[in-house]
Amino acid sequence: MKILESVPAISRRDCLVVLSAFGLAPWSGAFAEPEQADAAIRALVGDARVRSGRIALELPPLVENGHSVVLSVKVQSPMTEQDHVRSVHLFAEGNPLPGILTAYFTPRSGQAVLTSRVRLAQSQRIWVIAAMSDGSFWQTSAETLVTLSACTEER
Repeated sequence: MKILESVPAISRRDCLVVLSAFGLAPWSGAFAEPEQADAAIRALVGDARVRSGRIALELPPLVENGHSVVLSVKVQSPMTEQDHVRSVHLFAEGNPLPGILTAYFTPRSGQAVLTSRVRLAQSQRIWVIAAMSDGSFWQTSAETLVTLSACTEER
């Protein structure tokens, strides 16, 4: 019982303050706008020129729900010490937070390939930005349509 004696008592008022703070947290579920995704990409690349190509993104064009969307990314690179992919960043234009995934690679990775499941809040465009060891950036994008499941229709 010595352990319980050392735990400070929490007043009812303190408990209510903490609980109300969680209730007022900015978790409204609001969706980002494409401009917010553009700003997140610009924060990553700065003033660097972002070129198209070198990236293959496999994303289903139609998904039944956005809880678990499988996507695959492959970046063409020799993955040598002088020329390799440092990181791959995924951005979703319609999620509450646009940056949804970052993966880091080294020459020892062998290939710059990743497969993941992501959550998508709505139909939207997904952007992939690859940062290379020479400081260059490459991009691609794809759109997907997220529909509602038939079992969640209201009656």
